[in-house]
Amino acid sequence: MDTEPPPPHVLIFPFPAQGHVNSMLKLTELLLEASLNITFLISAKDHDRLARFTTVHSHLTRYLGRFRFHVIHGLYEGPMDTDEKLSVMIADSLPKVAVPLLRDLLVDSHVTCLIVDGIMGFPIDVAKGTGVPVIFFRTISACALWAYFSVPGLINSGDLPFQGTNLDERIVSLEGMEAFLRRRDLPSFCRSDLNNQTLQQVIGVSRRTTEAHALLLNTFDELEGPIVSQIQKHCPNIYTIGPLHAHLKARTLSKLTSSNSLFEEDKTCITWLDQKAPKSVLYVSFGSLVTVTREQLMEFWHGLVNSGKPFLWVIRDDLVLKHDDENKVPYELEEGTKKRGYMVGWVPQEDVLAHPAVGAFLTHNGWNSTLESIVEGVPMISWPYFADQQINSRFVEAVWKLGLDMKDTCDRKIIEKTIKVVMEDRKMEFIESADRMARLAKETVNEGGSSYGNLNRLVEDIKMMGVGSK
Repeated sequence: MDTEPPPPHVLIFPFPAQGHVNSMLKLTELLLEASLNITFLISAKDHDRLARFTTVHSHLTRYLGRFRFHVIHGLYEGPMDTDEKLSVMIADSLPKVAVPLLRDLLVDSHVTCLIVDGIMGFPIDVAKGTGVPVIFFRTISACALWAYFSVPGLINSGDLPFQGTNLDERIVSLEGMEAFLRRRDLPSFCRSDLNNQTLQQVIGVSRRTTEAHALLLNTFDELEGPIVSQIQKHCPNIYTIGPLHAHLKARTLSKLTSSNSLFEEDKTCITWLDQKAPKSVLYVSFGSLVTVTREQLMEFWHGLVNSGKPFLWVIRDDLVLKHDDENKVPYELEEGTKKRGYMVGWVPQEDVLAHPAVGAFLTHNGWNSTLESIVEGVPMISWPYFADQQINSRFVEAVWKLGLDMKDTCDRKIIEKTIKVVMEDRKMEFIESADRMARLAKETVNEGGSSYGNLNRLVEDIKMMGVGSK
């Protein structure tokens, strides 16, 4: 008597950082909903923080033994708030620990396919000879990936390294972005010399995308279709399946999802927001990795208070670089914050952005934050920090018309003026544009939408891999 074969077994391996783990856990649950089995590789530090601050463990037990975490011990667990620290993690700590672990798992665990964070290239080498297809998942935008991929061409054209100091000079040799891209909009490591470790690493791993069986992108065709088409010339098998958090909510009838946060969320902010008028509050968060100097903190604080707008501001414990002993806060800032501000260590960001009181988002434009703002129709004020954030912020302003970009400035008067432009002078213009994009984002993850269809295609393709390996 024939027995039904077991479901395909997918090994998922994210880079150990908040934005990467969050989005790849969303993907995990979507694949679990499609009846696949999942093993999720996670660092000991991230596994512990998920257990402390979320319900993800109990949430995923409802998949009846088809999901498990495999904890990785021995990884570097310090800050990753610069390009250089990220490079060391990618090039040194991760391969040393993960290569032997991956090799054992691919041989002994009957893995159908490996979905790996595309910021890491070494899993491609580990999988060679095992017969296990490797799918790259890039947790950044398509526009950032295309910029990364195009760096060798920018070097050949003479656009890199920069000659002179004019960051507003146009970059006309990056196909698909000729009309609006400036030097300052390229990823942060492009401002270094060509021997910079991060730059060389990004070139290498981005080009390795072509070696993967397929490429997954947390985006949707209506948002980044023209740029996806550029990437597709080099990586023909692409699945655009985002926005993942919206896709998961659309596919999960219970609407119960886990926050996947590696930080403890202060939900008292929702009660504070409940007392505010619709679209009156500026939400401020620079994500999980950005750090600022005390001087920058003061400029932002003055700009927020002087704007006259109510503001909800996420101040992580490690947000401010500790290099001086001056902690005195000016009286006018204390009083302005008491009247209009609310400061917390971390928030349930999806809930905050969905709150009717939030009228704009002052953001670093990490990709998860950008997508979450897009889905909820919240205009953005961009202050990018590093890596992909520079190019995301340019698309927010110049292409999608969803807000204004303040990159490379940190001046209280500019901050105040930009807030007033987005929340007063051009308020309706940005709201209308954001509402239009939010509708498209929701349509794409529902039946008949492009991301909906692409996810179905991905699941069927993984199931065929399982059949082929029998």
